[in-house]
Amino acid sequence: MQWNWQQKDWPNFVYNEEQFSSDENRFLHNAGLLLGSMKHISVDDQEILKVDLIMNEALKTSEIEGEVLNRDSLQSSIRKHFGLKTDQRRILPAEQGISEMMVDLYSNYKKPLDHEQLFAWHEMLTRGRRDLLDIGQYRTHDDPMQIVSGSINQPKVHFEAPPSDRVKQEMDAFIEWFNTAKIENVLIRSGIAHLYFESIHPFEDGNGRIGRALSEKVLSQHLEHTTLIAISQIIQSDKKSYYEALHANSFKLDINKWLKYFCKMVLEAQDYTQRMIDFLIQKGTFYHRFDVDLNERQSKVIDRMFREGIEGFKGGLSAENYIRITGTTSSTATRDLQKLVELGALLRKGERKSTRYFLNLK
Repeated sequence: MQWNWQQKDWPNFVYNEEQFSSDENRFLHNAGLLLGSMKHISVDDQEILKVDLIMNEALKTSEIEGEVLNRDSLQSSIRKHFGLKTDQRRILPAEQGISEMMVDLYSNYKKPLDHEQLFAWHEMLTRGRRDLLDIGQYRTHDDPMQIVSGSINQPKVHFEAPPSDRVKQEMDAFIEWFNTAKIENVLIRSGIAHLYFESIHPFEDGNGRIGRALSEKVLSQHLEHTTLIAISQIIQSDKKSYYEALHANSFKLDINKWLKYFCKMVLEAQDYTQRMIDFLIQKGTFYHRFDVDLNERQSKVIDRMFREGIEGFKGGLSAENYIRITGTTSSTATRDLQKLVELGALLRKGERKSTRYFLNLK
C-alpha cells in the first residue's frame, strides 16, 4: 500500500474545480454578510466577539487533539495580547501558547509563510512541554511518523508520513506552493493547504492545530481581512467525519471527497459565526429593552445566561441554577423569575420541577 506522498505525481493533487464553484460563491457571499453584520454591533461588542471567536477556536482546536484547556485562562491571555482589561489570573503555559499562536494568526495573516513562522507557532504550541525531542523545528527522529490507534500489541496504522530526513525538502516545496499557487477557488486552495501540510506531518506534535491555522491563513489572505470563523468548532462537533475525510484521501491524489467535506465544513463554520454575530446584536437589543427593569440578582443571572453563548444553558435555566448563581432563597428566585417572564425577558417552558427558562431574543 502506498501513501499519497509516495505517488509518482505527488504533490499534484487532482480535483474537479467546477464541482466547487457554487461553494466558493456562497463562501464569498457569506463573507460579505459577516463583514456587514459587524457594522451593526458596538465597538465594545466587536472586541467581545473577536476575543470569543479566537478563544473558542483555541479551545476547540486543542480539544480535537484531546487537550482540554481552561476557558477563563485562555480568555485572560487573549485579552492581554490585545491590550484589554484582564482579571490578572495566572495563565498556564498551554493556554498562553495556543493563545499566542491564534493572536499571531489573527494579526499577521498577510505575511507570506516561511519556516520561521511555522517554527514560532510550534514553540508557542509546545510551551511547557518536556516530552518532545524537537521543539521549534521539524522532526528529526528516525522512527516512522505514524498516526495509529488500538493497543500497543496490535496497533492500527491510519497514516505514515514522509521520513524525517525528507521533511525539509517537502516543506520547502510546500511553502513555495503556499505562497505562489495559482488556484482561483479559495476554498480549494485552503483545503489543499490543510491536507498537503497534514500529509507531510513535519512536526513531532501540533500538526493538526497548525494545519487548521494554515487553512484560516489562506482564507484571510484571499479576503484581505481576518476570517474569524468557527472552523475548529465545527470540526470538533463531528470529529469522526473530519478524520475519516483525511484518512480517505491519504492514499491517493484525487481529493474531490476531501474538498467536498472541507467546503461543507467551512460553510457551516461561517453559518455558526453569523449566528454568534446575530446573538450579539440580539443581546444589545435585549438590554436596550429590559436593562432598567432588572434588579441586581436578575442582571447577574441574565449576564450569566448571555455568557453561555448561542447554545445557552443545556436544557435551559432552572430555578436551581438561579439560586446557585445569585445565592438567594427559593421564594425570591420564584418571584424574580416570574417577573422576568412577565416582562418578556424570559420564556418559560415546562411545569413544576421540569420548568426551564430561556432568553427571549425575538
